[in-house]
Amino acid sequence: EVQLQASGGGLVQVGGSLRLSCAASGFTSDEYAIGWFRQAPGKEREGVSCMTSRDGMTYYADSVKGRFTISSDNAKNTVYLQMNGLKPADTAVYYCGTCYGSVSTGYWGQGTLVTVSS
Repeated sequence: EVQLQASGGGLVQVGGSLRLSCAASGFTSDEYAIGWFRQAPGKEREGVSCMTSRDGMTYYADSVKGRFTISSDNAKNTVYLQMNGLKPADTAVYYCGTCYGSVSTGYWGQGTLVTVSS
């Protein structure tokens, strides 16, 4: 059974940082690409970042390049999203899930809310 659990969201000031974690089970990050999606108020869900440790492929949305970094701890089967220089536009529910570039490949879990105050 594929399970994905995002955590680490919260309230942060403009310019602050957060690290989100995604605990995966039923598969490993070496076997499948795992990444992050978000849905902001009034907007469609978008792909934020995607990474597979198997081949090193990474994707970042243009809006987060240079500010967000995806990484993984294969021993813990966990994927992280380090978010720096947060902006109000980053406010969204963030989900981790399987991915191909910017596109979901069908699995995601419960999201975690990130709120960036101005």
